[in-house]
Amino acid sequence: MQMATEIERRGFSGIYCPSFGDAMGLCLSIAHATHTIEFGTSIQPIYLQHPAALATSAAYLHELAQGRFRLGVGVTHGPVVKRLGVETGKPLSDMREYVGSMRAASEQLGGLPPVVLAALRDKMLCLASEIGEGAVWANASLSRMAHSLSLLPSEQRSSGFWIGNMIPTVIDDDLEAARARNRKTLTGYVALPNYRNYWIEAGYEEEMTAVMAALAARDNDALLAAMSDRWLDDCTLSGPASRVRDGIEAWFDAGVHAPVVVPSSTSGGQATAFAELFDAFS
Repeated sequence: MQMATEIERRGFSGIYCPSFGDAMGLCLSIAHATHTIEFGTSIQPIYLQHPAALATSAAYLHELAQGRFRLGVGVTHGPVVKRLGVETGKPLSDMREYVGSMRAASEQLGGLPPVVLAALRDKMLCLASEIGEGAVWANASLSRMAHSLSLLPSEQRSSGFWIGNMIPTVIDDDLEAARARNRKTLTGYVALPNYRNYWIEAGYEEEMTAVMAALAARDNDALLAAMSDRWLDDCTLSGPASRVRDGIEAWFDAGVHAPVVVPSSTSGGQATAFAELFDAFS
């Protein structure tokens, strides 16, 4: 909560909570600890909670935060929910039904906050355009964003439809050290088929083919080698503070309203990473 109040004091535009842990509980605490900053879940997995229960919590947060809260929801990934023993259907139809059930349940609760769908690939983005008030990516490719946003109606892009992307970020004057840290962060993501398919569509078939071969061989060195600088720099921010600031501006220029920095550090943990981020934007 001290970190949240410091982020607000420094003038950042938002705080978005990841899917692991209790994002809704954390958002409730942020609502009490802050006064002006926007915040939200990014994302809340739909398979972990009944839609009526999530609608109840979200409607309460919406009222308590006086409109500062956004509800980001997503299907997360097949291997993740499989480990939890959760039965799933088809992501698009499941998401449509879940959001519809939330909206129906919230009618007696004062209504929902803006609903933002995790929309890595095209069909989910189109669904977000149809049933939501925004879309959020994680680890998206900057070079792919023009294509993705072209799928949204022009009037929607200019009428408050929220567009965000979570970007792994390492600030270090040693560019190669920063890249190495971001590679470590993304090793779990390249193991997920949906992400690999997205990056293939973004023009990185060679890298993803090499990734699949390395995963099959359980060769971590080959896996890291498959993650090229070209690919890495397209979906993360690495290097000196000035380079990171320029990278964030490029995301704004691409039409992303909220480039959500997800900081890591080459020299410490999360507290160190936030200190480096604060220094870069002081």
